[in-house]
Amino acid sequence: MNELNRAYSPQTGAGPMDMSVNEGLRSFMLGVYNKMALGLLLTAGLAYAVGALVPESVTLTLLTGPLGLVIMFAPLAILFISSFAMRNPSPLGANLVYWSVVSLIGISMGAIVYVYARQPDGMLIVSKAFLTTAIAFGGLSLWGYTTKKDISGWGTFLIMGVVGIIVASILNMFLFKSSMFHMMISVAGLLLFAGLTAWDTQRLKNMYFAIEGNARAVAVATTYGALSLYLDFVNMFQFILSLMSRD
Repeated sequence: MNELNRAYSPQTGAGPMDMSVNEGLRSFMLGVYNKMALGLLLTAGLAYAVGALVPESVTLTLLTGPLGLVIMFAPLAILFISSFAMRNPSPLGANLVYWSVVSLIGISMGAIVYVYARQPDGMLIVSKAFLTTAIAFGGLSLWGYTTKKDISGWGTFLIMGVVGIIVASILNMFLFKSSMFHMMISVAGLLLFAGLTAWDTQRLKNMYFAIEGNARAVAVATTYGALSLYLDFVNMFQFILSLMSRD
């Protein structure tokens, strides 16, 4: 962390080296956002295909029963296993993790299209939730990129909060089944992933200065950075949609 802080320390003057570093950082972050956008595009396409295009019997097979549970929890399993099995991931390995997670989440989000497409103005609510998420995500990520405040200390609290939200969601899904508890989870989850959006953006910005010049590390960081921001966006969207859908 000290090395990251030194690498990120503001430099006086704006010589050629400063400009090249800034160009490199911009290129890195643009690569992260572009890959994240492609992931969201694939997710939307798969969600629409599963929720609206394939026969209803196929949709219900994919989204309910044992297969539905496998698809729902497989992204968590992939992230958990890869964090132990891929200590020094290659660009190919990172891409396999990214596109596997994105595809599985896209299939599982077919449930949103399936449910809301059958409600009056349902897809309008989904569109509003997506637009709200995009605006909020853009503002939070921009703040995380531009702020001079060191928010690295938020990480432990935010990650522990996400673990708590996952546990609470599973308990509410299978045991409590409380709408009030669900709303509380949605509010808390939205705040946590809003914080993670800013934190992840600053973390990626700082990370670049530690791996600059290492093409392999930059490629892996681009993919995992896109995955982090993608997960922040998707989770914010789902919590916002849940809150907007309440009567």
